Amino acid sequence: MKPWLQLVFFTCIFLIWHTEAEFFTSIGQMTDLIYAEKDLVQSLKEYIRAEENKLSQIKSWAEKMDVLTSKSASDPEGYLAHPVNAYKLVKRLNTDWLELENLVLQDTTNGFIANLTIQRQFFPTEEDETGAAKALMRLQDTYKLDPETLSRGNLPGTKYRSSLTVGDCFGMGKTAYNDGDYYHTVLWMEQALKQHDEGEDTTVSKVEILDYLSYAVFQFGDLHRAMELTRRLISLDSTHERAGSNLRYFEKLLEKEREEEEKEKSINKTMTTTEPVVQGGAYERPLDYLPERDIYEALCRGEGVKMTPRRQKRLFCRYHDGNRNPHLLIAPFKEEDEWDSPHIVRYYDVMSDEEIEKIKQLAKPRLARATVRDPKTGVLTVASYRVSKSSWLEEDDDPVVAKVNQRMQQITGLTVKTAELLQVANYGMGGQYEPHFDFSRRPFDSTLKSEGNRLATFLNYMSDVEAGGATVFPDFGAAIWPKKGTAVFWYNLFRSGEGDYRTRHAACPVLVGCKWVSNKWFHERGNEFLRPCGRTEVD
Repeated sequence: MKPWLQLVFFTCIFLIWHTEAEFFTSIGQMTDLIYAEKDLVQSLKEYIRAEENKLSQIKSWAEKMDVLTSKSASDPEGYLAHPVNAYKLVKRLNTDWLELENLVLQDTTNGFIANLTIQRQFFPTEEDETGAAKALMRLQDTYKLDPETLSRGNLPGTKYRSSLTVGDCFGMGKTAYNDGDYYHTVLWMEQALKQHDEGEDTTVSKVEILDYLSYAVFQFGDLHRAMELTRRLISLDSTHERAGSNLRYFEKLLEKEREEEEKEKSINKTMTTTEPVVQGGAYERPLDYLPERDIYEALCRGEGVKMTPRRQKRLFCRYHDGNRNPHLLIAPFKEEDEWDSPHIVRYYDVMSDEEIEKIKQLAKPRLARATVRDPKTGVLTVASYRVSKSSWLEEDDDPVVAKVNQRMQQITGLTVKTAELLQVANYGMGGQYEPHFDFSRRPFDSTLKSEGNRLATFLNYMSDVEAGGATVFPDFGAAIWPKKGTAVFWYNLFRSGEGDYRTRHAACPVLVGCKWVSNKWFHERGNEFLRPCGRTEVD
């Protein structure tokens, strides 16, 4: 394909892309980057072939001229005695060498550079690279993976194994450092240093690594180790000004600590010293904003699931006909209890592979970063605790959407007339949605007046996930794993209309794989007689 045709073709392809950044929030959209990179490699190969062809012509000319000048230089007068030789010498120097000069100056980079320039405007941004690095750190924390495991690419269920270089580990550490995250700075700079010490070829110097590492260690109050690392840095580069001033500063702090210790000892002999908290050779991970962090992440790893033998006995499988719905009498759905209280059920074969692919095809061009509502202002905004892209499909978009909606209505016995549109979500690198409620607790939510609160959630799993990606309920210790073509259903509200706070749930980070889901939120209005009030507040 000619370079200008390539440019027109790939410009058209890229124009249909979502122009915002945040590729890392959707694996589905990141697949487009694979094809973009493949095209760039092809363009680069064409440039290399053009350069090789040019060099081949120059080399052939040089070899021919080498033979000719060796003969002519051995007897200049005798060589020029022949008038044809004299003419050809004049012609070569006036015309042929000029042609060679034009060949040497010929720019073969135009096609490649033009293609690269057009595609670069659609490349991931600095924000994407930072988001991708933080996603790896999130996986590292949630699934208790040490940097060595991630760096070597030893992950379960992976088809294509890949590893991180010293430069990659250093980049991870820098991202954490720039974010004020010294815990991960230490972990990744240590990994970079380890691989550097093992002799891995890299352009990153030990001095650079030690500079970041020593300061991050100092932030944990580990003065002795900070000094040790700084001394190692200075031994490699004695002219490093910042390291020299840091070492003097550390020495002063250490001397001040010793003086205070001596003073305390003279006053109180039972004085205890404070040391940095270290667990398993690493500094302790700082606490964050999520109170149930440990429970949530343990459930994501499949730990702490409170499925006791007694509870297991209360769970059953059955055929479900939607309370004798005429559409389901002949072909009922397979229903399985996932949890007893609150009651969570899974339905099998809810969506066919063809329906799933069609819905993904409809949703993909419309995917946008999933948002959450700010609890103070009520304004929709993006948040680090929800990493995915979503789109909303209407029944007019395609008959398959109406068909799936109707099926969910038949299964649940609830009306879709007041339900929200079908939401389709694709999770990106380390894609997650931390513990949250589906029902609204905000009095200013406008939909509460017209449609009522979110009565129930119907969640379709549209892909299998090789590792991670479970739906977990920290309050009662349940973990539900994605199975393509199945769906889970639960009520968010008691029959009284009060929110069931036990249904606080989360979508665990996807460790390996690409997670696609779609969901339907049923609202209270229109379902008053389909799910009537109970006798107590918590029925």
